[in-house]
Amino acid sequence: MTGTERVVQEQSATTDREIVISRVIDAPRELVFEAFTEVRHLSQWWGPEGFTTTTRSFEFLVGSAWDFVMHGPDGTDYSEWITWTEIVAPERIAMLHGEHRDDPNAFESVLSFGAEGETTRIEMLTVFPTRELRDEAVEKYGAIEGGTQTLGNLAAYVAVLVRTGAAG
Repeated sequence: MTGTERVVQEQSATTDREIVISRVIDAPRELVFEAFTEVRHLSQWWGPEGFTTTTRSFEFLVGSAWDFVMHGPDGTDYSEWITWTEIVAPERIAMLHGEHRDDPNAFESVLSFGAEGETTRIEMLTVFPTRELRDEAVEKYGAIEGGTQTLGNLAAYVAVLVRTGAAG
């Protein structure tokens, strides 16, 4: 089996557990990556429309974590935990995302940052442990719409950074 065949088999084995969301952001890749990797930025845009984020702790290193609470527009608080599993600046971030450390239902996400001239194509591939958990995230929690809104919030936030020269 060649390397290419192996990748195709792995992708087809997880297709029914995946969500893929992408967006082109009108900013250089390094800036978009920075907005995803520094807590001072993340707390300004993370989450779907109407949500806010409070960080409990944050360290952007492989094996370290971001422990935070997302506050929903209806007042509901959602405890969240992200452990960084791979960081290749400014190209890729892989993480395990759950409600707490050792969450058995945690899902894996890989964020790819592709430079396209002065813009960045960000792709967020999320793989759930089971198809049922993926379906629940989509149907009960609006994961596709929420992910699309989150990347929209990122794009709007980065646009402000570019316009005001506040990056860096």
